[in-house]
Amino acid sequence: MASGKSAQFPATGKITAAYHTPGTQLVGTPIAHNERVITIDDLLLANVMIADIDEAKSHYDVRSEYTRQLGEALALAFDTNVARTAVLAARAAATITGEPGGTVINGGVNVRTDGALIKAALFAAAQKFDENNVVDSDRNAFVKPVTFYAAAATTDLVNKDWGGRGGIADGKIESLAGINIVKSNNVPNSNVATGPTKYQGNFANTAMSIFHRSAVGTCRLMSLSMQSEYLTLWQATALVARFAVGHGILRPECAIEVAAVA
Repeated sequence: MASGKSAQFPATGKITAAYHTPGTQLVGTPIAHNERVITIDDLLLANVMIADIDEAKSHYDVRSEYTRQLGEALALAFDTNVARTAVLAARAAATITGEPGGTVINGGVNVRTDGALIKAALFAAAQKFDENNVVDSDRNAFVKPVTFYAAAATTDLVNKDWGGRGGIADGKIESLAGINIVKSNNVPNSNVATGPTKYQGNFANTAMSIFHRSAVGTCRLMSLSMQSEYLTLWQATALVARFAVGHGILRPECAIEVAAVA
C-alpha cells in the first residue's frame, strides 16, 4: 500500500446454471457480494541501545549481531500474528451468506501426541477442504514440534510401501492426505488477551492450524527498515528496526483448526 489505513478485498457468491424455457425472458441471476477489510496495525518496532564503551570492549561485531536480532524479533511478531489470524479464520463465519465458513475439528485430547489421532484429523481436514472446494495445492498444516515428531515416529504415516513421505531415520514427515506438514513454534496454544484485539483469543486447545494460503491476507504500509542515530548525551547509538503491516481473514472456508478436545 502506498498510503491509507486499510484495504478492501471483495468477495462474491456463486452463480447457478439453469435450463432455459423458450419464450421466457432472462432477468439475470443475483450474485451475493461482501468484502473483507484488513486494517494496518500500529507501527511495530524493535530497538536497542549500544553504549560506546560496551562496543569498544567487545571482541566481536556487536552491531551486526544486534541488527540480526532486531530483524528476527520483527519476523517472529509477524509470523505469530499470521498464525493467530489463521486459527481465528477457522472460527469465523462465512464471508458470503450460504457459503461455508471456517471449521473446527475436535481431534481428541491426545491429538498433539497420538499418531492415529493426528492421521484422523488430517484426513478429516482434507475431506473438509474438498467439500469446501478448496484447491488441492498449497494446503499446509502447522503443528508444534511435539506433534510433528509424534507423526514422524508413527510408522504407518511414513511407510514408503504405503506411499508415506518422510522417515524415522530423518525424524521428519513431509505430508499426509495431500497436506504439507510444517513444524512451528508459532502455533498459538495459550489464552492471548494482550496486544491488538484482532489477534486475541483463547488458543489453549489449539493443536494444529491447517489452512490454504488464501485463508488470510497481509497488507504492508511500511516495509522493514533500519534506523540508527548517535545520541551524544547518552554516549550510545540507538538502532531501530520497524515496519507497519496488518493481517486479516480473507476466506474462512480455507482454514481449519484442530482442537485437543474430545
